[in-house]
Amino acid sequence: MKKNKLIYWIATGLMSAIFLFSASMYLLNYERVSGFFVNLGFPTWLIYPLAILKILGIVALLSKKYTFLKELAYAGFLFDAILALVAHLMVSDGEQMGAILAIIFITVSWIYDRKIFGQFHQILNT
Repeated sequence: MKKNKLIYWIATGLMSAIFLFSASMYLLNYERVSGFFVNLGFPTWLIYPLAILKILGIVALLSKKYTFLKELAYAGFLFDAILALVAHLMVSDGEQMGAILAIIFITVSWIYDRKIFGQFHQILNT
């Protein structure tokens, strides 16, 4: 059980760090990030809402109060990372490693969340 918790907290911590870093970049370095968004073909009006949602997603994951919000946060993070990976691959800028790491950490965190907190067994039995 200790090994599962350690894996969960490492993966969740690294995933949270990636998205917190991303959100802080969005909020504190708007000009640079808007250049990335334009280069990737995304509208710049998405920058602030995405930053806020990333912060709220981290809070939802770490609070563990509302299962629905936690699942929504995992889904949102996964969609964001997949979209980032595809966008970086399409423009061939070589910046896809962050998205790949995020997808790995999201997946490991989600799997071990179920192992530790039991939602996986509840989902299978309903």
